[in-house]
Amino acid sequence: MKAYLALINVTLKLAMRERSVLFFNYLFPLIFFFAFGQFMGAKAGGTLTRVISMVLVIGVLGSGLFGAGMRTVAEREANILRRYKVTPISPLPILVANIVSGWVLYLPAVLLILGLSHFIYGMPWPPRTGSLLLLVSVGICTFRALGLIIASVANSMAESNILIQLLYMPMLFISGATIPISLMPSYMQAAAQFLPASYLNSGIQRILLRGESITSTLGPVAALLACMVLATFISYKLFRWEKEQKIAGNAKLWVAAVLLPFVLMGGYQAYSKEHVTESKLLDRQIRRANPRLIRGGRIFIGDGTVIEKASILIKNGRIEQIITGTPPDADDIGAELIEASGKTVMPGLIDLHVHLGAPGVLLEKPAEYDSEKNAEHALAAHLYAGVTAVRPGGLLDASILAAASRVNRGERLGAEVLLNETSAAAGQLPGAASMGEAFQRALAKLVPDGRTPLMPALSLRETLEEARSGKVGALSTTLAEQVASPAALAATRTALVKPPDFLQPYLRIPMSVEESRAALVQALQKSEAVALGTGSGAFAVLHGSAVHQEIHLWVKAGATPAQALKAATYEAARAAGVDKRMGLIAQGMQANLLIVDGNVLQDIAATERISDVVFLGEHISRQDLFEQK
Repeated sequence: MKAYLALINVTLKLAMRERSVLFFNYLFPLIFFFAFGQFMGAKAGGTLTRVISMVLVIGVLGSGLFGAGMRTVAEREANILRRYKVTPISPLPILVANIVSGWVLYLPAVLLILGLSHFIYGMPWPPRTGSLLLLVSVGICTFRALGLIIASVANSMAESNILIQLLYMPMLFISGATIPISLMPSYMQAAAQFLPASYLNSGIQRILLRGESITSTLGPVAALLACMVLATFISYKLFRWEKEQKIAGNAKLWVAAVLLPFVLMGGYQAYSKEHVTESKLLDRQIRRANPRLIRGGRIFIGDGTVIEKASILIKNGRIEQIITGTPPDADDIGAELIEASGKTVMPGLIDLHVHLGAPGVLLEKPAEYDSEKNAEHALAAHLYAGVTAVRPGGLLDASILAAASRVNRGERLGAEVLLNETSAAAGQLPGAASMGEAFQRALAKLVPDGRTPLMPALSLRETLEEARSGKVGALSTTLAEQVASPAALAATRTALVKPPDFLQPYLRIPMSVEESRAALVQALQKSEAVALGTGSGAFAVLHGSAVHQEIHLWVKAGATPAQALKAATYEAARAAGVDKRMGLIAQGMQANLLIVDGNVLQDIAATERISDVVFLGEHISRQDLFEQK
């Protein structure tokens, strides 16, 4: 033990005398930290987490591969190791001293980065700091051991540099440290699963973003530890004291052998895709955590209240503040600016009755009637239209639930699926005269004050009435043409004008638009509970666009724009039992927002003039929703 402690002490003293060691352990990470922070606008939020993980992984790679690998080769070529040969020690204390000294020198840099993030950028101190330091420690020791095995098999500084670059460059650019794995093509995503740095990077992000402990990454940590033990053992067996000692070329294959734990893990991950999925979820969480400032819009709160001009600050996916005075400068707080001057900002819309497995249109090929794909497209279409939550009606098979799960987890983008007893009970209640009645009865269980909300479903009834008279008005709006393919719309319009035999039973369903309009007006006059549900997915009732059609039909029937919008936001959230987190624009609520051009309270048609959609704090790129893989 004395030999180990003595060598660690000597190694640390020698390292502290070298300016290059201080530069690469402290100054170099700081340069990256401030450069990436400035370039990526990481003043707060998830982007700062990405910068921290990036800087830490780059530092660990540099300390391990360059610090341990090239330094050991340099000491051998300078005949420094030869001096130890005459002492009564084996190579193991030298190797251990190298690993431990690297850990001692680099760990303060980790604390420095965390401290700067906290005091300069305002990042909360990680609740699992111990887990973070432990994970980074395992990473440092593992990559120091990898550097040592490179030093063992390299015959010269030139060879060691080549071997280091062969490991360093892929781990730098493919591990997710510098380029998010979610942005990579599939073959690069598969390659990333074989790289130790990928698991170090995702582990750091999970601890920083979610406050998870190191126990959540036991598999990758075990692989890192196994890699460290293997590398240290092989370095010991191949250790050379003098530069004159040469090693066979095939010994360089030991570098690949050391990565065997990650070859096995990568093979499993390439099959299961668990780590790729997790990386995508982390990337989405980072984007949702970033701050955003919606400036100068007319705010429809959701409960009928209107603020004529205000700004909304969003942080970590929730509404941080509603600012009625002069808002802060977006650059000063590191927030993305969304300009809302002359626009109306309202809560994300909610549709309480959708059929996710049904497309709502005629598709070209029978194989396209895939309930899972239809559900994924439906949820993307809803979000495209500013509908941020939906309640499925009817029976849900495993494929629809799988699609809903992917969306709710954040693996895919789409409206949140509100799954609870309503979706399970709808259509299954004994004695129910129809699925609509079953849905109403199930929904009644969720209304806080016991009132069953009226859902007139005017869009469904209007479309049915149009079909009986050969009209296609519901399919002629701009939004309808954006959420469905031209071929599907054309086929559906043709079927409405000349209904085929299989549609005849549907057209004979007794639904009266006038009765529903009268019931709606009566409920509004009596201040009874009303909420919005469209029945989208039924024939010619399109997902997403049907919500806007429903709102417009309510106003046409006699409701005010404020009443219709309240039913589509706050009342719908109350009916679904989720009003504690959505349906209102208020501090602490989820940042689910729809921004439209113009004053929607004066011109209800403005709901379709969608400017921006914000979902759980993420500024949605609407044009990309239908391109997801």
